[in-house]
Amino acid sequence: MNQLSVEKRTQIVGLLVEGNSIRATTRLTGASKNTVTKLLVDLGKACQEYHNANVRGLASRRIECDEIWAFCYAKDKNLPDQYRGQYGMGSIWTWVALDADSKLAVTWLVGNRDATYARIFMADVEARLINQVQLTTDGLKAYLDAVDEAFGAGVDFAQLVKLYGKPLDGTHRYSPAECTGIIKTPITGNPKLKHISTSYVERQNLTMRMNMRRFTRLTNAFSKKVENHAHAVALHFMYYNYCRIHNTLRVTPAMEAGLTKKLWDIEDLARLLENQESN
Repeated sequence: MNQLSVEKRTQIVGLLVEGNSIRATTRLTGASKNTVTKLLVDLGKACQEYHNANVRGLASRRIECDEIWAFCYAKDKNLPDQYRGQYGMGSIWTWVALDADSKLAVTWLVGNRDATYARIFMADVEARLINQVQLTTDGLKAYLDAVDEAFGAGVDFAQLVKLYGKPLDGTHRYSPAECTGIIKTPITGNPKLKHISTSYVERQNLTMRMNMRRFTRLTNAFSKKVENHAHAVALHFMYYNYCRIHNTLRVTPAMEAGLTKKLWDIEDLARLLENQESN
């Protein structure tokens, strides 16, 4: 990416983090599709490396976890036979852990929605914390063993299951189902009932769908490669943690969590590449 100026990088990154697709970004900036894609890949790697190195030692009190669905190449029902069961083809899930107080995205993981990825994800969550937390997940059974292996008895863990009825209008295919109730189940330790919630991380899932074109439903802007999907997720979370002021907190999640004292701008994000290129 040496041929791109910082100003051009900043312009491209600004469009990507605001929900534009790669093709739309190429039309708006005049950069080629290959240039935009390469910038996304390189900066995505730099964002992941920065997060892994710096988001540590968190004194969080409440963590919420959830998974958000997307797909790569094609939906499961449309996959050619030779691609069925192949990783990165069809459904792909992003596991997200969110600090309920600072709204910081503690960590994330792109992969399958199974026990193996649950263990990897929970081990990563535990490694970033320095004290016992109250942890809430949805009702996915894979969390039970994963949390036990990662935290042992050193966690106040509960699961929240939402019960849904028929769509609100009863006719439209894409109408949201009506939530008819919730079940809160303490699993380990002594979780406080009033804090058993996944509301904040579910709201973060909506933010992901609004700010990453490849997560938008019923479009042709889905990811074609799982690697590029993961890079886009890393870029999104760096922007969310360090550059975007939370409406309630009036600061960024990273500032609220004590990870930085300054408000990052898009240029700061783009300059992460300079450190990677100098290594």
